[in-house]
Amino acid sequence: MNNREQDKYLILSAAFGEGHKQVANAISEAVNDMVADAEPITIDIMEWVHPNLYPISHYIYKKSIKKFPQVYSFLYKKTRVKNSFSVKLNSIFLSGMQTVLKIIQEIKPKVVVSTYPFAAGIISKLKEQGLIDIPAITIITDYTDHSYWIHPSTDQYMVGSARLRDQLIALGVEADKIKNTGIPVRKRFMDVLPTDLLLDKYMINPNMFTLLIMGGGDGFFGKGLSTFKALESISTPIQLFIVCGKNKKLKTQLEWELKDSKHDVRIFGYCEKVEELMAISDLMISKPGGVTTSEAMAMGLPILLYHSLPGQEEDNAEYLCRSGFALSAQSEKELIAQIENLVRDSVPLRWMKQRMKNIKPKHHPRKLSMSLSKQQDAVHYVT
Repeated sequence: MNNREQDKYLILSAAFGEGHKQVANAISEAVNDMVADAEPITIDIMEWVHPNLYPISHYIYKKSIKKFPQVYSFLYKKTRVKNSFSVKLNSIFLSGMQTVLKIIQEIKPKVVVSTYPFAAGIISKLKEQGLIDIPAITIITDYTDHSYWIHPSTDQYMVGSARLRDQLIALGVEADKIKNTGIPVRKRFMDVLPTDLLLDKYMINPNMFTLLIMGGGDGFFGKGLSTFKALESISTPIQLFIVCGKNKKLKTQLEWELKDSKHDVRIFGYCEKVEELMAISDLMISKPGGVTTSEAMAMGLPILLYHSLPGQEEDNAEYLCRSGFALSAQSEKELIAQIENLVRDSVPLRWMKQRMKNIKPKHHPRKLSMSLSKQQDAVHYVT
């Protein structure tokens, strides 16, 4: 019997955006399933470092993104490249170094994985000061670069595209530190029930067009109910899934407003089985979050992007459309027109599916676990 103590993988994330958490979950699953004698430990770094400010800051973050996106856009662009302002602002988030050091000393991980940029910054700073000597991996959860993801003592970056790899190299990151793994997705997006079983489960007509609308983890979508009402103008009746996330108010409003819709409408709150809805949909409408779009690509589900938030989502949208994985709509009128066209003509959908098929293996957890194992092995040479 093997009594060897399991190697611990410390995964640092944060709930400021659902994507960071979902990538952390994907890493945890990959470690559990594919890395021998390893135990993943996931921590919300903002909750641990700033326990009293966390609820308030999280609330302000969500409200500011929804109500004042231009403020977020200003800060994002102002700190995009490292400068005196970005360094000063970043110093606020580095104030929790001692707390993180204490966590590391207690857990004694073999590897630290960061899916949140400020976590990556803290770990790098601890290494720079000689307080820890542990392989540090950063997984960038969008398809674009930002100064807060890039730190001198990071040992390995895992990125979602070859283009982002090239961008990091142009910013001075050594090429051998960057792995184009794709943005990691959970295993369930690879191992879904057969389509015929899911069609029966959700009572779906395979001969009708099925549209999935994703509002994100917090249910942010569009500018209110007007977009959903506009769907009534689509000439052909369709099957419609609407996922509202944690936005209970939106879900209640939509249930009332769409109760007499000519479409076959199914409205969900926070959906644990979203991969099943993706598997039986013909098209997904979503904001261009890095993780949600990666999940769709892993399943070969064409994407129509709408209502990009300023900042990284605009960059994601540009990458996804240019790469042939998505289409975009800038207005409600254009959105409805795009849906009408795709309901009538499936050729663009088949083309996007083929493009996604070519990159699908990169998102597989096995590719992620192989990179993690290599970093774990490296620790034996530095400790």
